Amino acid sequence: MTDTTVLELVSPSALLKSEPVEMVVVPGTDGNFGVLPKHSPMISTIRPGVIDIYAGGKVSERIFVAGGVAEVNPERCTILAEEAVPVSDIKADEAQARLETAQADLKAATTAHDKANAERALEVARAQIAALSN
Repeated sequence: MTDTTVLELVSPSALLKSEPVEMVVVPGTDGNFGVLPKHSPMISTIRPGVIDIYAGGKVSERIFVAGGVAEVNPERCTILAEEAVPVSDIKADEAQARLETAQADLKAATTAHDKANAERALEVARAQIAALSN
């Protein structure tokens, strides 16, 4: 049997995945990183992007995450995601509407707090649209 590592993907509302995988590629803040069985322990923040889950030597599933934290140890990769949705469930028109709303919110922002929130929403919306085109 091929060595595997356990992927646990948790969103604020539920445990979305808990299963053995060959490899998972995570969009870390400092760049993508791959997690294989027996990976060295690490913790990383996650930028908006796509988690690629591998089975049979190829990507078997792609999940969009809006950000979060990943904890890796030799047995598992635990991802605490702010938001997670399979890329196949993202609708292009809804992603475009999300982008337009974020752009409008950024233009309307009057405080530093509102501007920061709008910039973050814009980053997530752009990453979601990019996920659809890859």
